[in-house]
Amino acid sequence: MDRSESPHHPASAGSRRALLLISAAALGATTMPSRLFAEASAPRGALAQSRQGMVTSPHDLASEAGREVLRGGGNAIEAAIAINATLCVTYPHFCGLGGDAFMIVSDRNGASFTLSGIGQAASKLPQDGQPIPLRGPGSAITAAAAVDTWEQAFTYSQRAWGGRQSWKGLFQRAITYAAEGFPLTPSQRFWANFRAKEIGNWPDIVRVFTAEGRIPEAGEIFRQSDLARTLTTLAANGGRDFYEGELAQRIARGLQQAGSPLTADDLARCRARNESALRVPYRGGELISLRPPTQGLTTLEIMGVLDRFDVASLPEGSADYYHLLVEAVKLAFIDRNRFIADPDFVDVPVERLLSASHLDAQARSIDPRNAAHWPHVFKTGDTVFIGAVDRDGNCVSLLQTVYFDWGSGVVAGDTGILWHNRGASFSVDANSINVVRPGKRPFHTLNPGMYFKNGRPNLLYGTQGADGQPQTLSAVLTRLIDYGMDPLTALARPRFLLGKTFSDNRDSLKLELDAGQAVFEELKARGHEISPIPAQSPLAGHPGAIRIEDDGRFVGAHDPRSDGLALGL
Repeated sequence: MDRSESPHHPASAGSRRALLLISAAALGATTMPSRLFAEASAPRGALAQSRQGMVTSPHDLASEAGREVLRGGGNAIEAAIAINATLCVTYPHFCGLGGDAFMIVSDRNGASFTLSGIGQAASKLPQDGQPIPLRGPGSAITAAAAVDTWEQAFTYSQRAWGGRQSWKGLFQRAITYAAEGFPLTPSQRFWANFRAKEIGNWPDIVRVFTAEGRIPEAGEIFRQSDLARTLTTLAANGGRDFYEGELAQRIARGLQQAGSPLTADDLARCRARNESALRVPYRGGELISLRPPTQGLTTLEIMGVLDRFDVASLPEGSADYYHLLVEAVKLAFIDRNRFIADPDFVDVPVERLLSASHLDAQARSIDPRNAAHWPHVFKTGDTVFIGAVDRDGNCVSLLQTVYFDWGSGVVAGDTGILWHNRGASFSVDANSINVVRPGKRPFHTLNPGMYFKNGRPNLLYGTQGADGQPQTLSAVLTRLIDYGMDPLTALARPRFLLGKTFSDNRDSLKLELDAGQAVFEELKARGHEISPIPAQSPLAGHPGAIRIEDDGRFVGAHDPRSDGLALGL
């Protein structure tokens, strides 16, 4: 890390409280005194409203970068790129240039498409049959498609939306924060501390993200001079320089020197895919998401099952409510683990899994009084959600990631680019649908979404959280659609997480304490293995949402569990 300064920008009270909650979860607090059930806090954050445009992201400086683009007459795609570029600097533990990205784009009339930015596996892979490591150069085996996703979206915005912002201009805030510094976030401080025992084995992380081996405090000014130079080059030369230009050569050289099998040819072959969205009916509207190998199909299957129930007739936040959502999640996850992989290599029965007959059968199989057995493996990962809508009603939902916090732990030479470890989600089992193959795209948990009413965008949404993403979205979407909550209220309500987490290796149902003791007792009586987690726990995901009201107003928020912020013009 470039030299840190003393903290002139102390973390906000909300951020400090979030850090304490993460720390409580990290200590493995799976049981707590019953008195804590009564100590649920009021929702934090703010509900943003505007008629001129809106953005939301997990970091205030990034949100401000997007609002600045909108204020200057830019469109939603341009704002989303500026936000994402800034987050690559200010949230480096969760996202970056060396990762993948997923975007849903729509105009106000519902003309939409998706960009699935997944880097493919290297053309020459190790043949030793050993499991793919979770970290290190052996996990950095897939190209990174985030920058190409931006490039394709930007080209579309210029052609179809009359984009007026320059590519170079979208990177100016990111370059400034990388070169001159920004106050290090509590989130980055926490994840560095949490991995403190491992970081010593990641020399690139020590070199780039610590102060000569010391983990900097939240609020210290954090600089990344190598990344600033890379961003400057990218801004000047365009997105494909990352894959085919001088920058690509430097990236490939740095990765190969670290021991990654990726080559300059692998980077040159990397392209995001422009695809039509998957769709499923819900409450008279339509939910859309991305195609496999993402788990967008999984979120849509969950919501399609829930559409068979009168969710609004259940008391929101009751045991009946949580039980129904959890059981729908289980059914969709079983299908996901059986079928979702790169459709270039395996047959994914998308139409059958979203068919009315399959969703009907899934809904009929749910026992309202008893929990289904749950022995399935949890997948981890981290990411960021970005939402943007401009004054013309054009909108973007975007998720971007380096997979695990700190990705592979490998920085590509002197570029300052932290490479992702999405290749670790491959298997070496020849019988697995996700067995690694040259050129294959790995399974991805990321799935931003939109909800259309009367053929037009009504909701933009997405969340951090890997396996937790479809689960978090099931709660957020039912609260937004079935119960008509505003985005801040919907995001602040108690949520659940089924499966293992970094603080609890049991495949139990984690539920935030403010759900209430009666709900915990009733769910336990139905056969759920319950592990309480703190109220407003970051384990429950970091979603954001923007609603486009019928009268043209934009109303949005980012999860009060995060450092995020929605901003309107």
